[in-house]
Amino acid sequence: MIAVPLVNQSRKFSDRVAVIDHLGRHTYASIRRSALHLHTFLLPEGEADLHQSRVAFLVPPDFRYVVSQWAIWLAGGVTVPLCPQHPVAEWEYALGAVRVSQVIVSGEFIEQMSPVADQMGIRIICLDELKLGRDGDIADGNIGESDLSRNANILFTSGTTNRPKGVVTTHGNLQAQIETLVKAWDWRKEDHTLNVLPLHHTHGIVNVLCCALWSGATCEMLPKFDACQVWERLSSGEVNVFMAVPTVYGRLIGDYEQVSQKEQAQRSRSLREFRLMVSGSAALPVPVFEKWKEISGHDLLERYGMTEIGMALANPYSGERRPGTVGQALPSVETRVVDGDGRDVEPGESGELWVRGSMVFKEYFDQPEETAKSFHESWFKTGDVVCVEDGYYRIMGRQSVDIIKSGGYKISALEIEAVLRRHPAIADCAVVGVEDPEWGERVSGALILRKGQNLSMVELKEWAKEHLAHYKIPSQIQIVVDLPRNVLGKVLKPKVKELF
Repeated sequence: MIAVPLVNQSRKFSDRVAVIDHLGRHTYASIRRSALHLHTFLLPEGEADLHQSRVAFLVPPDFRYVVSQWAIWLAGGVTVPLCPQHPVAEWEYALGAVRVSQVIVSGEFIEQMSPVADQMGIRIICLDELKLGRDGDIADGNIGESDLSRNANILFTSGTTNRPKGVVTTHGNLQAQIETLVKAWDWRKEDHTLNVLPLHHTHGIVNVLCCALWSGATCEMLPKFDACQVWERLSSGEVNVFMAVPTVYGRLIGDYEQVSQKEQAQRSRSLREFRLMVSGSAALPVPVFEKWKEISGHDLLERYGMTEIGMALANPYSGERRPGTVGQALPSVETRVVDGDGRDVEPGESGELWVRGSMVFKEYFDQPEETAKSFHESWFKTGDVVCVEDGYYRIMGRQSVDIIKSGGYKISALEIEAVLRRHPAIADCAVVGVEDPEWGERVSGALILRKGQNLSMVELKEWAKEHLAHYKIPSQIQIVVDLPRNVLGKVLKPKVKELF
């Protein structure tokens, strides 16, 4: 078997509860035994190493996810987690793009995955037939030092400009990402976190699950997001660390506002006992920051990262957390802000963020040209435009979709969205640039109005003249008002996919 940093680390906490899910409570030792049991089924007869071949897994967010992940690593494979909510076509793309050799599947997905695997010639392993969680006599000795240069994981980019690319991280990259956050956010074995995030993205995999398990903490997993159920667990007095995306916080706020004042008071008391609350994966609207502070007493810790680098910037664990910013560079992370010619810009000026450090990914799978284009010497070019103000980074948007070039100005769509959300009739919005012969790009927005609210174009434009004057938007701002959420997703995907 292959030495794995996270599995080796788990031996420090064998008797502690690692995962709580709808199936029960699972100790570090029981998960490790199940992973050791499963890893033998991944290896060809007489072999002890998969030699970094890719193994996908399609399982619910419960202890079987961790077992599958660890088993693939112990067998010397590279994990490719699939999202249970994705359509079959996206599974097929992922399996083919990185040439997966085997796929681990839990029983509830066998019927959907079997014809796909058969057609692609991929070996399928059904977890339900292996009796995981047994207390069998499985060797669990010291398996030596890990080779951190080995590939560990492949996640897929969001694909905002092209088909998603497979991002290859090594065990060294992954360990650096985990250790940076464990230190920065003071993870400890007494922590109990609730995971409501998908486990095919860095946020859920690294920031929540891997950091918790590296620290000896407990990670509780829910089968799906349900605001009422999440509030029940947040109010239990057992959870003390919570991480989510702005949309989740928005939905929790909405549910909070529907309950009685007595229930609100009880929920607020429970939240004040939390050690840490984090928001990420999309810009956190200031009104959400302020409302959550009113409810919980906590300044949400907003941070910045991406699939290729893990987390790079974060507001401090101890210190001022500035709404609308993503803080400062994390320990061991180097950053630059550069103009179009690769020259460093002055503080207060916007430019592209470049990042360097041991947490930066190895390559895009089988795409050497794309990999080369993404680096300048050892610096990874994030493609995100930022501005540093008094040492704190503010995200202006993605160069490809969030920076609108209109009338000779470069306008941040994220900033316009933040202003529009302050309108009392607007619940949410998305802003994009639409090609225009006169302006180059016209600033265009899709709005979701609050229940029972009306907003005419005349009223909106009058309001916009006052509140958006600073942004030098062309006078004929084009607004599509009150699109249903499902329509908004189709029209503006992938720009606003985080809203849904």
